[in-house]
Amino acid sequence: MTIGAINKTWFNQARYIPPDAIFALTAQYVADSFPQKVNLGQGTYRDENGNPWVLPSVRQSRDLLSQKLNHEYLPIVGLASFRQETAKLALGAELFAKQESKLATCQSLSGTGALHLAGLLLRACSTTLPKIYIPEPTWSNHHQVFSSLGFQCETFQYYNPETKDLDIDSYYSALKAAEPNSVIIIHACAHNPTGCDPTKEQWRELAQIIKERQLFPLFDAAYLGFNSGNVDDDAFAIRLFIEETKLEAGVCLSFAKNMGLYGERVGCFLLSTSAEETAVKTQSMLEMLQRSEVSNPPAYGARIASTILADATLRQAWHDDLITMSDRIRSMRKALYDQLVSSGAPGSWEHLIRQSGMFGFLGLSPDIVQKLREQYHIYMAGNSRISIAGLNEQNVAYVGNSITECLKQSS
Repeated sequence: MTIGAINKTWFNQARYIPPDAIFALTAQYVADSFPQKVNLGQGTYRDENGNPWVLPSVRQSRDLLSQKLNHEYLPIVGLASFRQETAKLALGAELFAKQESKLATCQSLSGTGALHLAGLLLRACSTTLPKIYIPEPTWSNHHQVFSSLGFQCETFQYYNPETKDLDIDSYYSALKAAEPNSVIIIHACAHNPTGCDPTKEQWRELAQIIKERQLFPLFDAAYLGFNSGNVDDDAFAIRLFIEETKLEAGVCLSFAKNMGLYGERVGCFLLSTSAEETAVKTQSMLEMLQRSEVSNPPAYGARIASTILADATLRQAWHDDLITMSDRIRSMRKALYDQLVSSGAPGSWEHLIRQSGMFGFLGLSPDIVQKLREQYHIYMAGNSRISIAGLNEQNVAYVGNSITECLKQSS
C-alpha cells in the first residue's frame, strides 16, 4: 500500500451544508448570557412562564401506559389503533366510516416523515416524476424533502408583502397554470410562516380548480386543533376536498404541536383513494417503503396519542388542552399588537391579529431582524417570522418596545 492511498476518501465530492437556520438560531439563543433574551424562533409551545408544557392529557395517558408498557416491535406500518384514531381525527367519524375501506395509512416519524413517505409513494407510483408546487413562503423543509427525492419543485406566490395578507388571486392563477398531474403542497391550517389561511369559500374555489386541473393535493396538517382550538374547524379543508369535491388526497399529520410530543416524533401519513383496490395496493407499497427506511416506527409516542384519542375522557381533556394553548397564543398575539400600537411603532400592525396559529409574520426587514438579535437579544427567523408561543406577560412589552425602537431608529 502506498502512502498516498492512506488519504483516499470516497467523499471528495462532499460539500459543506450550513446548519439549519432555525436550529442554528436556537443554538445562538442558548449560548447568549443576556438575562432578558427572548427566543421567538423555534416553533415549540411555551407556557405563561416561558417553560415547556407537558399537556395534562398527555400526563394522564402516560400514567395509564406506565403499568403495561413493553418494548416489542410495532408492525411495519405502525400501531393499528393509532393509525385508525388518527384517520378518524382528520376525517371526522362520519367521513371516516364512509371512506375507511379506501384509506391507506402509515405511522411516520412526525410530519417530516409523513411528507417523506408521501414523496416516496408518489415517486414509486409515477413513470414520470410530477412537479411539486409549493407556496412561497413556506416551511423550509418542504423544499428539502421533495428535492432530495428528485422532484422538481416549483414555487408560487402565496403571500402579498404589500397587503401583508394571503394573495388569493395569485394562488388561483398558479393552480390554473399548473401542469396537470402535478402535486400541490397545502397547509391544512395555520400556514407556516404567514399565519394566513383561505376562507371557506376560497377553499371551495381552490378545491374546484385542483379537480379541474387534475392536481393531487398533499396536505401538511401539523396544527390540527392547535390553530383554532377545534379540530373540526382546522380540518375543514381536508374534509371538503375528500368528501365534497371527491378528490384523492394525501394528509401528513403530526402530533408534535397539538400534543406537545416534539421529541417522540409521532406522525402519520394518510392517503384517501378513489377505490378499495387502490387503497390495498398503496397500503402494501407504504409497508415496503417503510421497511426499507426505518423498518418499524417508534412505539411510545404513538401509544400516548392513541390512548388519548381512543378514550372519551382523555380526548375531552385533550380538547381542553388545545383551547388552553390556542387561547394563550391568541392573547399574546393581541398583547403584542397592543404594545406595538401603544408604543407608536411605525406602520400598520392589523396583519398581526388577522393571522392565526403559532406563528406571526411581522414584515420586518432583515436589517431590523439582525438589530433585534444583536442589540436587544430577541431571536427570530430571518424573514421576521416569530413564534407567538414564545411571548408571555413578562417579555411581550420588552419585545414590542424593542421593535418600535428599531423601526424608529431606521426611519
